[in-house]
Amino acid sequence: MANKPNYPVLMDRAIASLGGARVPLLLHACCGPCSTSVLEVLCAHFDVTILYYNPNIWPPAEYRRRADELAGFLARAHALDVKLVEDVYDPAEFYAAVQGLENEPERGGRCTVCYRLRMERAARYAKEHGFGWFTTTLSVSRQKDPIRINQIGEELAARYGLHHLPSEFRKRDGNKRSLELTEQYGLYKQDYCGCEFSARRAGVSAPE
Repeated sequence: MANKPNYPVLMDRAIASLGGARVPLLLHACCGPCSTSVLEVLCAHFDVTILYYNPNIWPPAEYRRRADELAGFLARAHALDVKLVEDVYDPAEFYAAVQGLENEPERGGRCTVCYRLRMERAARYAKEHGFGWFTTTLSVSRQKDPIRINQIGEELAARYGLHHLPSEFRKRDGNKRSLELTEQYGLYKQDYCGCEFSARRAGVSAPE
């Protein structure tokens, strides 16, 4: 861990490079609770559009609940001027991507593939719709690996000709703040990351 980059400092530098200009940024969001504190940070510097693309979420009722919670939070958080784009929900994309990795532990190879699947869709969308910058809420969670997330972001930025905003949103009390805002807005806080495999490892059955 001694060589781990200081992602909050790198984010500060990236924001400073804008020279005070507000530019469009596409934010991949996994859910409402994880978006709360992230948006507080980003909306101070960027014109943010959220892309909700999460084919990993299981079952469909859970996907719908998380999507609706995110939309509901944005509707109530009047200080945040954020556009929400909900992409196609096709779980087959996730299952095809992680085939053979079903028994990987949490934070293992399956999660890396899942990060890449969702972040690549965000990078493609950003490129297709004129966004110069993109990032993801994933690094606000203590269960996610910020090194892999940022490495994937930089690889995708180079491939698609974009700027990836480096982040470790859980730092500087970001994770704590997300919990406070989740409580404040009465948001549904899920018991597992999202996919069928994480749910079963957490002992969670399909919602009624």
